[in-house]
Amino acid sequence: MATEATFTVPSNKFPLGTVFERLPGVTVELERIIPARDVVIPYFWVRGVETDDIEGAFSEHSGVKQIQFVDAVADEYLLRVEWALDYDDVLTILTETKIALIEAVGTNKQWTFDIRGDDRQDIAEFQHRCRELEIPIALTKLHALTPIESETEAALTDAQQEALVLAYERGYFNTPRDVTMENLGDELGISQQAVASRLRRGISSVLGSTLPQTRPPE
Repeated sequence: MATEATFTVPSNKFPLGTVFERLPGVTVELERIIPARDVVIPYFWVRGVETDDIEGAFSEHSGVKQIQFVDAVADEYLLRVEWALDYDDVLTILTETKIALIEAVGTNKQWTFDIRGDDRQDIAEFQHRCRELEIPIALTKLHALTPIESETEAALTDAQQEALVLAYERGYFNTPRDVTMENLGDELGISQQAVASRLRRGISSVLGSTLPQTRPPE
């Protein structure tokens, strides 16, 4: 089964991490491209600073041959990097093990990588290869690939969603109501008070995830 994982690497253990020596407050985000050693020259963004020399903010690193400025929008800079072919790091191991890179973001604290393999064994092989090369990755999440949830669905518990769907289907929100809260409780096998609580909390969660600048009541 396809498996997704999240792992972190210390900020100075990835070639582009040299930028944090001079600009500790920036965020670096790789474009979602896996760099084949001799084919792809990936792009990346540097965000959170205004400077006339973004290229000069990167110190020399054995994993990087060249960094070139491409474009700027306000305090966001698009750059292109050419990786050194003889340097082994996280990206080259991802390429070797045919792991897909979903997202990679770096800060002064750490780099966070989201990846996807065809199964758990792929992730295990990637970890094993990193250990062989003494790359200090820390796995923080590992889970099977699941369908994408909407933000609203993710905000509801299963019980809240069940109660809201049933209430809607039975006409509880119609005027006048086609069903009572007691009827809903009988069908769900819970008390009227429990139905009221699930509906109230569910509605609060839906509003909190859809309306701007709202949050559930304390």
